[in-house]
Amino acid sequence: MDKNSKIENPAEPLIFERSSAGRVGVEPPCLDVPDIDDASFPQGLLRSDIEGFPEIGEPETVRHFTRLSQLNFGVDTGFYPLGSCTMKYNPKINETTAALAGFAGLHPYQDESLSQGALELISELEEYLVEITGMDAVTLQPAAGAQGELCGMLMIAEYFKEKGETRKKVLIPDTAHGTNPATCHLAGFDVVRVQTGQGGVITPACVEGLMDEDVAALMLTNPNTLGLFEENIKEIADIIHAKGGIVYCDGANLNAVMGLMKLGDMGIDVVQLNLHKTFSTPHGGGGPGSGPLAVKGILEPYLPVPRVVKKGDKYSLDYNKGKSIGRLKAFYGHFSIMVRAYTYIRRMGPVGLRSVSELAILNANYIKERLREDFHLPYDRTCMHECVLSDKFQNEYDVTTLDMAKRLIDYGYHPPTIYFPLIVHGAMMIEPTETEDLLTIDSFIDAMRSIAREARETPALVKGAPYSTKTSRVDETRAARTPILRWIEQ
Repeated sequence: MDKNSKIENPAEPLIFERSSAGRVGVEPPCLDVPDIDDASFPQGLLRSDIEGFPEIGEPETVRHFTRLSQLNFGVDTGFYPLGSCTMKYNPKINETTAALAGFAGLHPYQDESLSQGALELISELEEYLVEITGMDAVTLQPAAGAQGELCGMLMIAEYFKEKGETRKKVLIPDTAHGTNPATCHLAGFDVVRVQTGQGGVITPACVEGLMDEDVAALMLTNPNTLGLFEENIKEIADIIHAKGGIVYCDGANLNAVMGLMKLGDMGIDVVQLNLHKTFSTPHGGGGPGSGPLAVKGILEPYLPVPRVVKKGDKYSLDYNKGKSIGRLKAFYGHFSIMVRAYTYIRRMGPVGLRSVSELAILNANYIKERLREDFHLPYDRTCMHECVLSDKFQNEYDVTTLDMAKRLIDYGYHPPTIYFPLIVHGAMMIEPTETEDLLTIDSFIDAMRSIAREARETPALVKGAPYSTKTSRVDETRAARTPILRWIEQ
């Protein structure tokens, strides 16, 4: 072989392609219950084999999935600056408590008398979230942030239905999270766009011009997806309330305001939270989410059932809530995520939770200031927990945000959120969170500045990235529309 020939790393085959007839990778334990003759079961429900099931030994099974795991990027292996996602490090003490036998082994159908510890934890976690948000009641049932949004909008719809009003519109700023419009449509509402002002926030005048008796709610993200705090929120809430509307806040960005201010004090009536973001539990590819909903008293009767109630020193689940919108999730929600969040809150305490927000804001502004000479700042002002840059300076060299995101992989970092928010052309939304230290952040900044220099001096290098991955640049549009899930020899 020519010494200059490039040796391609072969792609990891599918486990089905490693199959060889007769191989067995499991050894079931002996039965500890009486064996039952197959004749006792309806023959139509039995099968002797699973067609196409891979036959593979234990060593190759373990190696296959270990190799796949090593191709992943996770928060335990590196910096994950995904804006609007809050990919913070997950303390391992959270995993320890969630794995305690009394929690991990608890069956959801277990009698309430044997589940008192779990019910007490749920009740106390609700109280903590009420205190943090400044609201009156909380449900932990929604499975993720988007389902928490849907829960809130369904409750708002029920609230107006009971009042005999047929309000059909919801005001949503153009800096809201992308799930907000979809949630409104699912709940039966029409979306009215609120345009962001020159300062990156919505203005009272704009909201007042759109607000009428057909508007059920304003659904805003605060801080918004530009990383800016909606500083007019109190005045805007007064405008909405004056005409009988509800103010909904997308609380996915609570990591910037927790401990610094209470949403309930700013006129918010309902807010969904993301336990898997702010309260440090695995999410994305790492585990399920949890999207509790906190509400003011006017919406409390519509919360989903069951509700945890305490009588004396005993806890129980109450299904008898006549105005409830019903059940959203099997059982009560993702309980193991609640255990992790509860652990995090108890470990941090009030002072610790406040410092989370302060450090998240400090880290984001530090990145913004260090990168201002190399990247365009579409809104050059103090940000909250994330900063938004753009590729305006690099466009001169025909280098785009996507090119730079791909090149960042070669430097060992997961790319930030790109091309969002949509109102910023070529956006790069960077959220460092509070868990990253100065050394990590400075190294990331150095990588970004190196890429900016490469874009000026050797743009072709950036446009061809990444070079260090198993698969290099792919046609992402074609991959999404016509995916090839299995390689077939031509």
